This record gives sequence, C-alpha cells and structure tokens, in this order.
Amino acid sequence: MNKTLVVLLGPTGIGKTSTSIRLAQSFDTSIISADSRQVFREMKIGTAAPDEEQLNLVPHYFIGNKSIFERYSSGQYELDVIDLLQELHKKKDVVLLVGGSMLYIDAVCKGIDDLPTIDEEVRSDLLRLYEEKGLEFLRSQLRLLDPEYYKQVDLKNAKRILHALEICYMTQKPYSSLRTNPQKKRSFNIIKVGLNCAREELYQKINTRVDAMIQMGLLDEAKSLYQHKDLNALNTVGYKELFKYFSGEWNYEFAVDMIKQNTRRYAKKQLSWFLKDENIKWFHPNDFDLIQSYINEQIKNV
Repeated sequence: MNKTLVVLLGPTGIGKTSTSIRLAQSFDTSIISADSRQVFREMKIGTAAPDEEQLNLVPHYFIGNKSIFERYSSGQYELDVIDLLQELHKKKDVVLLVGGSMLYIDAVCKGIDDLPTIDEEVRSDLLRLYEEKGLEFLRSQLRLLDPEYYKQVDLKNAKRILHALEICYMTQKPYSSLRTNPQKKRSFNIIKVGLNCAREELYQKINTRVDAMIQMGLLDEAKSLYQHKDLNALNTVGYKELFKYFSGEWNYEFAVDMIKQNTRRYAKKQLSWFLKDENIKWFHPNDFDLIQSYINEQIKNV
C-alpha cells in the first residue's frame, strides 16, 4: 500500500486543469481525467478539455479517447482506470485523478455495482415506450416493478427511470435489490483534495469561461454535431442550449445566457455531492503551495 492516488476534484470552472498540471509536474507523474464528457474527442471546446499545449506538458489519459458514437459507462470506466493504475503505479508512487464527474470519481474510489449489460433490443423498446406513452407511463412501470427505487429516484429524471427499468427487464429483479453500494478495497491509498471558492467568484469564473468557449469556436463545434443531437453524449450543457438556438426555439443571446445558468446549476449540484464526503480536504484554487504541502504530508503519514 505504498502507492497513492491523489484525487483532485471540484465544481466545473474552478481551475482543476491548471492546478492538476502543476501538481503532476511537481510529482513527475500522470493525470487520469475523471470527466465523463472530456472522453469524447468531438467535444473539445464545450467540455473545456485540456488543449494540445497542456496535454504535452504531462501525460494525460481518458481525454478524447472515445467517440460520441460509442457507449461508455461509469462501470467500464472503473475497470479501465483500475487496469491503467496497475500499470502506472509500477513506475510512479503517485498518480493524479482529476475531474468533476461524481460517478466517475466514486467508481474509482469506491467501486460501483456489477450490473448486467443492457440488451439493445430492451433499450430500444423502452425508448419507444417513452416516446409513445411519455414519462408518466415509465413512472407507473417503475412503481409496479420496483416500488422501493420509485420512492428514491428523481421522478423528473427520465434517464434514471429508463436505466432502472432496463435493469428490471433484463434481470426480472427490482433494480434496488441489485444496488448494494459496495466499498471495494483498492491496492492504493487515496488522498482527496477539493477546489472551491466563494459562490460569486465561482459564478464569475463560469461566466468568463463560457464567453471564452464562444470565442474559441463553440458555436461551430456545436453546429458540426447538431445532426447527432439525440445522442446521449450530446445531452450536455453547452451543446443542448445551442441546439435549441439552431432549431429556432431560442435566440442566440438567450441560448448563451442559458449555458451560463445551467453550468452554474451543475456546479451547485457537484458541490452538494462532494460536500457530503468528509474525506475531502478543501482549498482555494490559488493556494497551490498549501495543496502541495498537504498532499506531501498525507503521503508521509500513510
């Protein structure tokens, strides 16, 4: 257990990329991205993926290694990252995991339930029912097949309801009975560092970053993907708002304002999730020396 995974997390726009590169350079190590959208190579600008210059500074993994046309889950991510860590830890005692995707981080640190692969026919049938009969029908099915999960799930979240029904149909068991929330043992130590700042400062960072994305060409990037807008990967802040602009539903100024607003909402959701984890030590993104000292201290005390 002399190997360590340093997890650098925080809300979108807080400055994880620049901080992580400095940390990776100081520890002479690699960065594994824990961003569920930066894995897609077609979505570079809208996901604020590290640019070529940043990628060349230190080795990065899980940046642009998948296509939006490929299905990729947190379960597969867990398997892929654990395999990669076994290789990286042969050469380095410390590796960085960096991102803000809550399920991806939990998948690596805690592990997730082993659930069956969903048959495409089952998935297609449920999507057809959703399109023909609506969300209320799906809710009624879930209430019948898994009343326990029905009490817990966000009943406005069609994606989660569909996923639960897929599992119910595939296994003939309630989805809730298969959610054991395991805490898997890992062969490495985990140090969690969170970046945060005052709410007003964070929101200003987010607004500034959205403006920068627009200047970098987000509009053209989104336009090139518009014909594929129904893909799950593109149900993402920054793209779905511009798709409504392209369809004529929203004007341009309103779409950009909604990107900022929805990004702020997502940041709030991330913080609500992360703040429940007592193992995270929080720092302002400008406090690099304190962050570095804290990590060094924790490594020595392991």
